Amino acid sequence: MPLQLAERSNLIEPSATLAMGAEAKRLKAQGLEILDFALGEPDFDTPQNIQDAAFRAIKEGKTHYTPPAGIPELRQAVARHYTGRESLPTDASQVVISNGAKHSIHNALMAVCGHGDEVIIPAPYWVSYSDLVKLTGASPIVVPTTEESGFKLTPDQFLQAVTPRTRLLMLNSPSNPTGVVYSRGELEALADAVLETEVGVLSDEIYEQLTYGDAESTCFAALRPGLSDRTITISGVSKTYAMTGWRIGWSVAPAGVAKFMADLQSQETSNPCSVSQWAALEAIVGPQDSVGVMKAQFAKRREYVMERISRLPDVTCAPPGGAFYAFMNVSRHFNRSLRGITVSDSTSFCMAALNTARVALVMGSAFGAEGYARMSFATSMETIERGFDALEEFLAS
Repeated sequence: MPLQLAERSNLIEPSATLAMGAEAKRLKAQGLEILDFALGEPDFDTPQNIQDAAFRAIKEGKTHYTPPAGIPELRQAVARHYTGRESLPTDASQVVISNGAKHSIHNALMAVCGHGDEVIIPAPYWVSYSDLVKLTGASPIVVPTTEESGFKLTPDQFLQAVTPRTRLLMLNSPSNPTGVVYSRGELEALADAVLETEVGVLSDEIYEQLTYGDAESTCFAALRPGLSDRTITISGVSKTYAMTGWRIGWSVAPAGVAKFMADLQSQETSNPCSVSQWAALEAIVGPQDSVGVMKAQFAKRREYVMERISRLPDVTCAPPGGAFYAFMNVSRHFNRSLRGITVSDSTSFCMAALNTARVALVMGSAFGAEGYARMSFATSMETIERGFDALEEFLAS
């Protein structure tokens, strides 16, 4: 009898962003030129000082096992970041370094969620949230938000979704896929609502340093006394320092939760990559000039993207305050024929754009928001310009 998969194999699907990226690469391998806006990955090289730190670590023999929760130097640096920059008193014992922020989220959910529990997730949400919740045995409770409301969860929506089984609220600001940044006042109102309940919070702040204009990121755990006792903060170096492939993220959690997460990690992966940890340490404590340079380029692209979207027929987009995504409302093109292909939903829209205009986007349905398509502008201005030229021609058809 063939080996059978466990029941949990039915709980998850491949990441839609990675799937669209893989499809784009498949078409490229056939000799087709694809204008790829699917992956949320900075197109910059990792800054030289960080590369140099990795080479030094290799030459100095720092290539062995590390403590499961990460090297003490990096944990201490992360703790100092939150104590100083975020005004959140943090001890190194609360910090767990993991194999990317996604791994940190997985560990956090495994630490506090189980069968029968519920986790509130405002939609649109990052594609992995709901599947990672399901793997714990808990149920994702998706609460839709609207373009008109700025894609932001209100305190009333949160309180109405809470049941005796609710364990966590998952927040993401700045947001993937919308780029929305909650104001400090909006997060304070949510914090007050959370403190009326027994619910914890997982606050994904991976895009914390990538904000534009008047938008500013806010560390949720620091907003109210006692809130840090029930909040797990997630971040990492991938987006800010163009280090996606280095796979270093972290969590800041109450000490008991952090200890379990470290113990879990010791059984799962032993430890994050030793060389990557030393590189991440340099990223945090070393010169920050490169961050400003990359952020300025993202801001320039953002302005151009919004101007070009305004020229697309029957497409709207709420201006992103952070991250590097434009979440475009393309629903007015549903039930139309584009280049001879009948478009009925966001998946058929994105596939038509890929197969005819050679433009790779990600369908909004993957983010719990049918009617939309996500464009990452973490790519060159030339690619963005050509992509919009192709989209204009595609939609005019």
